[in-house]
Amino acid sequence: MDGEDVLTTLKILIIGDSGVGKSSLLLRFTDDKFDPDQSATIGVDFKVKSLTIDGNTVKLAIWDTAGQERFRTLTPSYYRGAQGVIFVYDCTRKDSFTRLDTWLSEVDTYSTKPTIKMLVGNKIDKEDRVVTRDEGLKFARRHRMLFIEASAKTRDGVEYAFEELVEKIIQTPGLWEHDGGGKKIKLDSEQQPAGLCSC
Repeated sequence: MDGEDVLTTLKILIIGDSGVGKSSLLLRFTDDKFDPDQSATIGVDFKVKSLTIDGNTVKLAIWDTAGQERFRTLTPSYYRGAQGVIFVYDCTRKDSFTRLDTWLSEVDTYSTKPTIKMLVGNKIDKEDRVVTRDEGLKFARRHRMLFIEASAKTRDGVEYAFEELVEKIIQTPGLWEHDGGGKKIKLDSEQQPAGLCSC
């Protein structure tokens, strides 16, 4: 793909507690793979993927950050210039859900510009769910976030999460710079996958 076909490059962050499946979601989205023995991220992992939304191709620079405190030494630079943040919790771990407030305040502290936020409840394929869909939805509404439940293992909701986030960023004036020469932006806000809340 040559550069002039790309509308813009967006910086997306994936954050949340250790073990909630951030790296698994990213691997499923970028390479369509799932590794049940995925090891914990140390520092930052980084992947690039192009995505076409409503006829506009954007390049995503996706930062996968470590959930463990001892690896979080670069915090302010993670957030600099990010247009979108995906907050991930594990539906089977209440603690990963209750700690979302901490992650939110960190984003508010370090972000250098407004960001579009997406809440993803991961691991919905598991039987031992403790966080209901309704709880996730209420939290997302309270904090004006997009919301979707997903499973990196079964692929459920993974594409939708990234696509919806990018579409919302493109539709938000002033969040991103136009790289191409006069390419028209085609938007179709009617296309929204079932089960997704645009809060």
